[in-house]
This record gives sequence, structure tokens and C-alpha cells, in this order.
Amino acid sequence: METYWQEQGRIFDIQKYSIHDGLGIRTIVFLKGCPLRCRWCCNPESQDYAVQTMRLPGQAAKSVGRDVTVQEVMEEVMKDRPYYTRSNGGLTLSGGECLMQPDFSAALLRAAHAQGINTAIETTAFAPYETMEKLLPYLDYCLMDIKHMDSGKHREFTGQPNERILENAFRVASSTNVKLSIRVPVVPPFNGTVEEITEIARFAERLPGVRELHLLPYHRLGQDKYAGLGRTYALEQLEPPTQGMMQKLLEAAQQFNLECQIGG
Repeated sequence: METYWQEQGRIFDIQKYSIHDGLGIRTIVFLKGCPLRCRWCCNPESQDYAVQTMRLPGQAAKSVGRDVTVQEVMEEVMKDRPYYTRSNGGLTLSGGECLMQPDFSAALLRAAHAQGINTAIETTAFAPYETMEKLLPYLDYCLMDIKHMDSGKHREFTGQPNERILENAFRVASSTNVKLSIRVPVVPPFNGTVEEITEIARFAERLPGVRELHLLPYHRLGQDKYAGLGRTYALEQLEPPTQGMMQKLLEAAQQFNLECQIGG
């Protein structure tokens, strides 16, 4: 077995039978560490690379984060290979942000390709393009977040500006054969207007080869995790967008040459 199978990384979960993070039935590997601090993040345990202790209401304290090799992860991934074959599914790296562990992520994708398994990543794309390049030879599908076109507002709600993200979107779309889809987490006080979604859709339409835009409505499913980590949830009073609001935003995005959907 080649040496990259012994590459080590830090994860906090492996989720099987997902149908929302790429084509077909997929296994999602969640990596630790993220450069953004999105106020609405539903996986706050992913943000810090350190191994943490989380105490959810009514549950015993548990350790979040463990060090594994590519081989150990692939042993779990390979158990569901028949499902990938039947559904055109495969392996998706999520987080956190897989670009925070580029050597481990590239090795995981490479190992999956070596076994004939389709690969995908969910990414903020906030990293030097040279970092992304390590993953691209072994990547089939990229689900990239474009959260806002205004860099100042992006920084206010995520802790980072957006210029690098937008540049990386253009470079991946223009210079690779990787299928790229754009995802937009819809958070009402951040980007929940027709004007803001229109600007994102206009940008996505200009990306060579990009034809899919997914609007992901904000939800509170990760709220208890903040208390479990001893943190305050910044959007405690925020209501999720209504179905009517999401429909208006969908119609705004559909003005462009894109296949748009809510969720996905």
C-alpha cells in the first residue's frame, strides 16, 4: 500500500447514507478546523482544530475530534461501496474546512479515486489557490459556498473577507474539469434579500461551466452545540426564512442561466 494511505488528519465525524452533499448516496467525512466563524454555523465543534469536550443537554460529555489515517477512514468508506455504485455516489469531505488539512484531504481523495470512488468537497474556498490545487487532481465535484458579494458584510458575519473566495471560484471554474456548484446559505439578516441573492446568482452565471445554484435556508439545528461547548449562540432570536421568502429568492436566482433549487 502506498505511503499516502498513512497520512494523518483530524476528523470529528463520519456520516453515512447522505443524499444532500453531492450526487447519489455518499459518506461524509467531517474534518476539524475552519478559518471562518460564520454566526449561523451548525457545526461549531468543527471550527477549532483542537480536540474539544462537548456536553449536550441530557447527554454525557463527549470528546469531539480524533486523529485518524487515510487507511482508517477508507476502511469505513469502502463498507458502502455497493451503494455508491448503484447511486453514482461516493465520498464527500466536509467540516469545518477540508482546505485547512490539505495534505490529509488530498490523500483521502486520492485513495478514493484509486478505488474508483467518486469524490466531492464542501468548501468555503478560503485558502490560497495553491492549497486548493493539491486536491484538484483527485476531485470530481466541488460544492462551494458563495455567501455574499459585499466583502465588508461578509467579514462582519463570517470573520473573513470574500475576495479570495471569489477569485478561487473563477479559477476552479476556468481552469479545471471539476464540476462546480454554488451553494448559498440563506440567513435573513445577512443575505436574505432579493437584491443580495440576485448579485450572487449573477456572479455564479459568469463562472464558466457552472449551471447549479443551491439556496440553503438557515436552520437552528446546531444551536445546542454552542451551549455544549460553553459558547453563546449569536443568532438565538433569529427565525428561519419562511417558505414564501425562499420562493421569492429562488425566483430571483432563476432569472439567470442557472439550475436553481432550494436545499441540496
